Amino acid sequence: MNSDSRWSFWCILFFIGLMTSVMFFLNQQISGDQLQMLYKGYLGAYEGVWLSYGNAASAVGNVPGSLSAWLIGGPLLLWDSPYAPMLLLLAMRLVGFLLFDAVIRQVFDDRVRLLFLVLCWLNPWFQYESLLYNPSYLFLFSAMHCWSAWHMRERASFWHMIVHLLAIGMAMQLHYSWPLLAVMSTYLFWRRILKVSWSGVVVAALLIGASLIPYAMEVMSNSHITQNVDPEARQRYIGWGLVHVYPVLKSVLYWLRYGSWLFASKLVNDTQFIWLAGHEYLQLAAIWLWRIVIYGVGSATVLLAAKANWQLWRELKPRLLRSDRAPVDGESWLGLYALAAVLAVLVSAALSPIIFNYWHLMLIFPYALFPILLLLVRWSRRYPQWVGKGLLAATLFCTAVNLIAACDSTKFSYQADYKLQVQEYLQEMKLQPGQ
Repeated sequence: MNSDSRWSFWCILFFIGLMTSVMFFLNQQISGDQLQMLYKGYLGAYEGVWLSYGNAASAVGNVPGSLSAWLIGGPLLLWDSPYAPMLLLLAMRLVGFLLFDAVIRQVFDDRVRLLFLVLCWLNPWFQYESLLYNPSYLFLFSAMHCWSAWHMRERASFWHMIVHLLAIGMAMQLHYSWPLLAVMSTYLFWRRILKVSWSGVVVAALLIGASLIPYAMEVMSNSHITQNVDPEARQRYIGWGLVHVYPVLKSVLYWLRYGSWLFASKLVNDTQFIWLAGHEYLQLAAIWLWRIVIYGVGSATVLLAAKANWQLWRELKPRLLRSDRAPVDGESWLGLYALAAVLAVLVSAALSPIIFNYWHLMLIFPYALFPILLLLVRWSRRYPQWVGKGLLAATLFCTAVNLIAACDSTKFSYQADYKLQVQEYLQEMKLQPGQ
């Protein structure tokens, strides 16, 4: 396959991924966190009340800041349609992927760009998050963090430093998983593969601090937003995960699963092939065939992800300390960045007062692809004759899984009407324009 053919194939697969995201968005079934975000956004757009705090978290209070309200309400000010916030989220995820692609193409050739597109953009882990709730927005901030860190690996940059810290600051206003990025930045700085612009740090800190002033004022008069109403949740403490050990082990398993096709049970177990209702035996056969294939492929690929991470650890273990002053090439930098993410997972899981589920760690999903990408790149150099066949098989598998999950799974159904659900919710909450 020549360069022009690869570029054409890249564009085709990119378009397929884009249309798949649209299908997921249109088929989403609204509940829970989506309703929280819709309420805040419409309250701001329709009544001019912009809440200074975001969604309620599992064991602590609401996330600080009004970003979640503006991400929904801002587009509504421009176009009063339930699809307006959806288009913004789709654009944010698209920009996030292009930022990752910009890093990949500086390290590898076009063939690896195509491989990363399949691993990331078409990945059901990624596509299944195409719905209006806060973890779906985190992909852009993951990309901003990686892209800016890449540009600061050799020299400090004022503007890239601002982007880097804003990625952490904006993630903080959407989800309590933001310390993952902070731990990674700390390690990269300590390892001396992130050159800091201190003037950029000051400006970014001022911008983030200014955006949180309304939240700080709200806390002074409404301290309950910093607490969870669940008595059991209030008994949790920082370091709970380390004491109970299991949360840390489970988080490491999610890291391996993100690099594999062992998808979330919500994507697999609740697929009932409801369009086959009326054909009981055919429906039952489809359900069990689906589960056998997905869990079979998932089990094999999670072992592959474990091999990729173990090999990466063995290769880069001597280079983890700051005492190693040898130049870091592009592939080694991606590997060290991935190991920084593993460290962040361990630290965050140990300190967390909750047991993480897969959506709690979506910030580091794209980084979990780096070890498997590096392994596959080496294999492609050794066995170039299998590259085309492997890409085609991966594309067909991911596309089939996405289509089925978008039509029939826990969060999505081909019978769902997104616009109607939003309109019914607005009537229930008595939110109307100009009220």
